[in-house]
Amino acid sequence: MAREVASSIENGGSLAEALSAHPEVFNPLYLNMVKAGELGGGLEVALRRLAEFMEKARKIRGKIKAALFYPVAVLFVAAAILGLLTIFVVPRFRAVFGELLGDARMPAFTMFVFRISSAISQHIFLLAVASLAPVAALLLGLRTRWGRWSFDQLKLKMPILGIIFRKAAISRFARTLGTLIGSGVPILQALTIVKETAGNVIVCQVIGSVHESVKQGDTVAAPLKASRVFPVMVAGMVDVGEQTGALPEMLLKIADNYDDEVDNAVNGMTSLLEPLLIVFLAIIVGSIVIAMFLPLVRGVEGFSGSGAGPADN
Repeated sequence: MAREVASSIENGGSLAEALSAHPEVFNPLYLNMVKAGELGGGLEVALRRLAEFMEKARKIRGKIKAALFYPVAVLFVAAAILGLLTIFVVPRFRAVFGELLGDARMPAFTMFVFRISSAISQHIFLLAVASLAPVAALLLGLRTRWGRWSFDQLKLKMPILGIIFRKAAISRFARTLGTLIGSGVPILQALTIVKETAGNVIVCQVIGSVHESVKQGDTVAAPLKASRVFPVMVAGMVDVGEQTGALPEMLLKIADNYDDEVDNAVNGMTSLLEPLLIVFLAIIVGSIVIAMFLPLVRGVEGFSGSGAGPADN
């Protein structure tokens, strides 16, 4: 690819034209910033801004993925442990306790665990299909317009993760738009690119309203203030940036501020989830262990009672 780009430039083409031949690598944001840098004579500055933008965007995406990966990984491990215990370990204990005590003398809590284990063992494939069905339904739903809209709306309104997704979307919007305008890309073209790279249908609708507002000669801040996605403070800072002629700088400041808030929110959520998930695992595994020990306690008590009778006589 590098040789093809170099060959295109040697043949008289511009860097933006050479890069546009590889859309699978260079997205519209990249191409428009390079094109604006070439036209304005500031290609080096545009490339530096682009590198900083991509580095910060990748950093914030990595933090969000890490925050989502931790609870999912713990729940997966918990499900695996629970499956191993209920399918392989608990049935063996049931066979041993059945010979020693019989089901009639088995503690109620132990019998409850045994019934759950039996149900899981007998319907393991049905449970596997039932657990995968919501994932398949979600993937199919995301291919539809209504499904994508509903999912993106849910992401923004979730109790804990919704705050992180909302702040990340605001940061992405502000950083992308600020970087494009600061690199010399016309604002209408910049808004079109931001809309294409927003990654959220709800945010895209707001950006579309901003595009129409600017196209009609109005401000960027008015549609942001009217939407329920962007806080009033963000709209106010954008308004100040427009009035003072420092919109790119104000947008980048908003992005930096929200990047810090996303970082703090991710750290706070991880700190909160870690003890909760540990307690959840302890309750699940501890309940099974207690259920397995109850028959032993009853058996020891019965053995002690039967052994003490003759001695008392």
